Order: sequence, then C-alpha cells, then structure tokens
Amino acid sequence: MTDLACKVIDMCRQIAGFSEEPGRTTRTFLSPPMREVHHALGVWMSALGMQVRIDAAGNLRGTTGGAGPRLIIGSHLDTVPNAGAFDGILGVVLGIALVEALGKARVVSIEVIGFSEEEGVRFGVPFIGSRAVVGTLDESTLSRGIGAAIRDFGLNPADLDEARLSCDVAGFLEFHIEQGPVLDDLGLRLGVVEGILGQSRMRVTFHGQANHAGTTPMALRHDALAAAAEWISRVECLALADRELRATVGAIEVEPNATNVIAGKVRASLDVRHWSDEQRHRAVEALFHEAQEIGARRKVGVEFEKGLDQTATPMDRDLTARLARAVGAAGYPVHPMMSGAGHDAMILAPHVPSAMLFLRSPGGLSHHPDESVIAEDVEAALEVGMRFVRDV
Repeated sequence: MTDLACKVIDMCRQIAGFSEEPGRTTRTFLSPPMREVHHALGVWMSALGMQVRIDAAGNLRGTTGGAGPRLIIGSHLDTVPNAGAFDGILGVVLGIALVEALGKARVVSIEVIGFSEEEGVRFGVPFIGSRAVVGTLDESTLSRGIGAAIRDFGLNPADLDEARLSCDVAGFLEFHIEQGPVLDDLGLRLGVVEGILGQSRMRVTFHGQANHAGTTPMALRHDALAAAAEWISRVECLALADRELRATVGAIEVEPNATNVIAGKVRASLDVRHWSDEQRHRAVEALFHEAQEIGARRKVGVEFEKGLDQTATPMDRDLTARLARAVGAAGYPVHPMMSGAGHDAMILAPHVPSAMLFLRSPGGLSHHPDESVIAEDVEAALEVGMRFVRDV
C-alpha cells in the first residue's frame, strides 16, 4: 500500500469533517463548509504547481501546464445529509493524487474539477456544477434561488459563461465508488463503466374512500392503501423478471393515516431504471396498466404524474476501451458494468468524450456514514489512472 493511497483516504476523511452539521457529514451547494473544502484541496493543488480558481458556479478547478488538449478529471464536492466520506470527493482527490503521481512524467495537460453540486439537496436541482461547465445551466434554473446562493458565496452568476469548457478538451474521466454491492460480491477491486442507466420518476396516486375501520365490511371497501400495496408488489415482480431493470417504490403518503380509518388516498413514488430507454418506457407503461387494472377491480381511482425522464447515457467507446486496457495492463480483471446511479459523467458525456472507473464499495454501502473504501483499491485506481493518462 503506497503512501499516496493513504494520503487520498486521509484527505477524504478530513474533508468529511467540513460539514453543516456537527457530528455528521452534510455539505450542500455553496454552504459555508465548502470554503474549507476549497482551501484544503486548493493548497494541495497549488503545491503541485497547478493553477487554481473557483468559477462562477462554485466549481473548484486546478489546471496543470502543458500544451495540447486537456484531460478533465473530476467529481462532486457536495453530499447528501448524513453522508459518508467518499461519495464524489474521492474522484476529486484521486485526480489531484494522479497529478502528484505522474509528476514530470505527465504527458498531457490535466484539469481537475471539484463540481460544486451533484446531489440536488439544497434546491432540488442536481448537477448544478457540471451543468454550468457544459453550458446547460439556464436562467429559469438560476431563478430558483441558485443565483442568489452564488452571489452570497461571493461569486457572480453573470460570469457563468466563463465556467464553460473550452474546445481544447480531450476527454473526461470520473473515478467514483460503485455505491452498490456488485464488485464487492464478485471480489473485484475495479469496474469499467460502459454507461449510465436511463431513469423515469413519477408519482402514482390511488384515490379511494376513507371510512370507519370497524363498521365497513371488507367487501364494501375502497381501500387506497390495499390497492397501493398490491401494486407495489407488482412493481417488484416486474423488476425481478428482468435482471437489467430496477424498479422502486421508495416513498408513500397515506391519508388520513389513522389506525382506525380505511385509507382514502395514497401517493406513491416510482423510480424505474434500465440501460435501454425503450425497455424502461415499456416497463413504465406496464406498471401504469397494472395500477389501472387494480384500481378498476377495487373501485379505486388511479392518477399518474410524470416527472423525470432521463435517457440512458453511454460512455465514449474509445476512452472506455482505453480505460479497460489500462485495467488489464495493471493486472486486474476487466469487469464492464452499467451504473444505476446518476453521475456528473452523465452530464458531460453528450458534450465531451467521457469514461468512468468504479472502485468497489465494501458491503455495497453508500450515502451512509459507514461508507468506506479499501486502500488497495485506491492504489489500484491510481495505477490504472496513470496508465490511462499515458495512453491518452
């Protein structure tokens, strides 16, 4: 285990202490502790001779010298509430460590970006940092309080055009923990991401009739919760029939939510993901018909409200092949995989050739204080990164 791999882990854990909440890691878009993050990483970048700046979206950017197209390496600096120490930040710290490891042997200009926001916690808008970098952060989004937050941080949203990537970019590489159990279950250190699953989010509302739980016979009920429960089991069954499909009901609201009252209304979330947009849409349509069938049989009304419809995002074939070659050359098994979670690479990929390398998440745990990494996996990622940069 190298000293540099230990330094990466120690830095991630140090930054986890820069938080809005004592005893927990919570760091949202341009909140006060983000200044501490910028300072800690900026000092390291400057010590390596990198030019450091904070752009108008609050992204931390460090650039090495050198001619020719730049390789961008980065991930996000913000967290979910009560987060772990490695989601997002590991990809930024690994980028800086890679610049240190390459030293004078670096053959390409590198820009490390710590995106100011990816999780969408503070304003309900995700990917603020990476959207600013590719120029898709529009005025309507800024008007939702984001522009004011930028000004409060001492930045000027009128300068957002200066945050956009120039045309001299060779590609984007994001290191990230898997945030799932696949690599850990297979006993593998690394995974080469071929694409990010498309995602549909919506809300389903079951309209029944609230009534007395003791006086209403079972056959005469219009129970919204019973209808929702039957439908939720159908959601799981549909997803289990297709190993590539992910379908989740993660939140429900029940009215009137009383022990002795039959539920009159239930609102349920639905999250559907698949690498094929066609199959994802087909699954959503099937679940819509399932809900209608259940509602008709139980005499319960059903209403679908569509939300997010994010298309699947493939990574660049050439960069992904180079990344896989680097993994194999470093002596590790090449395991291609899809990402079920959204990442900044998803925002950059339509604009810049992009690739992603996953490190295993022990126990498959993420978005949790016990989130961790294994030092030998970090060392493996650094070695692969060095080979990848030299190949590029």
